Amino acid sequence: MAVAETAAPKAAAYAAASDAVPTVIADNVNIIYKVTASGGKGTAASAFRRILKRQDRPTIREVHAVKNVSFTAYKGDAIGLIGRNGSGKSTLLRAIAGLLPPASGAIYTGGQPSLLGVNAAMMNDLTGDRNVVLGCLAMGMTLAEIEERYDDIVEFSGIGDFIDLPMSTYSSGMSARLKFAIASAKTHDILLVDEALATGDAEFRVRSEKKIKELRSSAGCVFLVSHSLDVVLDTCNRAIWLDKGVLRMDGDVKEVVDAYNEEATGKR
Repeated sequence: MAVAETAAPKAAAYAAASDAVPTVIADNVNIIYKVTASGGKGTAASAFRRILKRQDRPTIREVHAVKNVSFTAYKGDAIGLIGRNGSGKSTLLRAIAGLLPPASGAIYTGGQPSLLGVNAAMMNDLTGDRNVVLGCLAMGMTLAEIEERYDDIVEFSGIGDFIDLPMSTYSSGMSARLKFAIASAKTHDILLVDEALATGDAEFRVRSEKKIKELRSSAGCVFLVSHSLDVVLDTCNRAIWLDKGVLRMDGDVKEVVDAYNEEATGKR
């Protein structure tokens, strides 16, 4: 299946729209980062012996996480980034947010990217309500805007009476819900969502999907990384399929998801 060949025509189709306003342009982006490796292979027992004897000092390896990726995102797009674990989805999202500099190529944004992920920075020693205020201030909201939207943020998160307890007492799902509620309280030029919807219960996922559709109509664009293809289909109008760091397909969300599923099924 010559899926890779469809990326350029699809991108050209989006660019052909007369009212299309580019918000993110990725131009031949390569992202390489360094990790430590043990320097040896073998069984668990041999690895344990190497640790005890301090053999095979760690070596530095380079990982080419994103390879020559190019695309243009437009105002009003909600783009799902799909692919197997290790395909470079979250890495690309972090690069769009400006947290990872490309080794080569460039990423241009027509606005301020805002990254929302399950690991987004929050202050665990502070209470949920204080994190709401600080998070909103960090997004540039005024005190008047925070006061106006505070109740809606707390209600949307579903935290309830836990809002005045330290974040350190929250489950991972509660923390993720509160982060999403804070981030979605403001209209963003570019909203980047990394797996945040996967941590809530079914009711919260429905509310989150509805909120992303609202943000899509008012934000510059939305990028969503999710392993749930149903969430991508329900939320996005477009999808980008990454495979081992390579852009395999970019286009209509159903076409891309169907192609991804077809290949995954064929490999079984």
